[in-house]
Amino acid sequence: MASRQIVRLGPLRIGGGNPVMVQSMTNTDTRDVEATLAQIGRLVDRGCEAVRVAVPDDKAAAVLRELHDTSPVPLIADIHFDWRLAIAAIEAGFEGLRINPGNIGDESRVERVVRAALANGAAIRVGVNSGSVEKALLDRYGGPVPAAMAESALNHVRMVEKYGLDQIVVSVKSSSVLDTVACYRELAKTCPWPLHLGVTEAGSLVRGTVKSSVGLGILLFEGIGDTIRVSLTADPEEELDVAWELLRCLGLRLYGPEIISCPTCGRTEIDLIGMERAVSERLRNCKASIRVAVMGCVVNGPGEAREADIGLAGGRDRGIIFRKGEVIRSVKGQEALLAAFMEELQKLLDEQGNN
Repeated sequence: MASRQIVRLGPLRIGGGNPVMVQSMTNTDTRDVEATLAQIGRLVDRGCEAVRVAVPDDKAAAVLRELHDTSPVPLIADIHFDWRLAIAAIEAGFEGLRINPGNIGDESRVERVVRAALANGAAIRVGVNSGSVEKALLDRYGGPVPAAMAESALNHVRMVEKYGLDQIVVSVKSSSVLDTVACYRELAKTCPWPLHLGVTEAGSLVRGTVKSSVGLGILLFEGIGDTIRVSLTADPEEELDVAWELLRCLGLRLYGPEIISCPTCGRTEIDLIGMERAVSERLRNCKASIRVAVMGCVVNGPGEAREADIGLAGGRDRGIIFRKGEVIRSVKGQEALLAAFMEELQKLLDEQGNN
């Protein structure tokens, strides 16, 4: 059920069997160029491959060329209501647009946006969510049910297709996980274009992570989806960690370290939670695809995390550091254990040419 068509987004290729692309969106004031570029940089450091930015008005449109020319990754303009802003983003060099053709005016305005995209090689993501389904479809289906949302998306796709655009990505989002899954399953039956997955308004870091992982995980496991955003009411950088961990768990893509840590229990005699946080912080922007274990039991740790490239396990009096299940150091004291582990971790990263 993978999409048949391939869409270009600058140097990236979406769909047609290409790796699932990870994206996010800035939450800065787009008119603040320095802040927006700084956040784009932080997102890229966490593995973001394309960044969407809101374009709410003419003042924001006026800085788009500078944003585009400085950004290290392709940019997508998020446009609502004003078709002129869409054209401004395209002419500023933005590689993509996210629009709902139904809310930027009559079809003549949609045509002008599409023709600008054609002339400049930009892609358009046709985005529909549960709050933007046409009234006629709401009346016929009795509300924004998955069938209504899928039909709405396909109607809008046809609107841009007829002007010759062949660089189209489609999304249908709902805050309901089950409705989102049903929508994309319906689209995947007939839509040849790449699908952008997301559960909209998913919520806070914990709730949004769970909802997004369930919804996107089901679809990606079924072979549906070509690009994803994990939407969280949190720092956008957190979205990237969740997205990459999701892709890792499904065996679709690897990016950065995998950290294995055991749960705490009554037998734990070290500050395992603190140690895991320290290791995670050290590896926050690391791009090396290594497996790191933080274990609370000296007896079982190396065995349970035998496949880890490097790991630590601690007890009350001593701790050990191991590689691939083989102990390489024994250390007394928790602080000394963590310090020694950081030394050995750095050695491993240096060996692999990472930092």
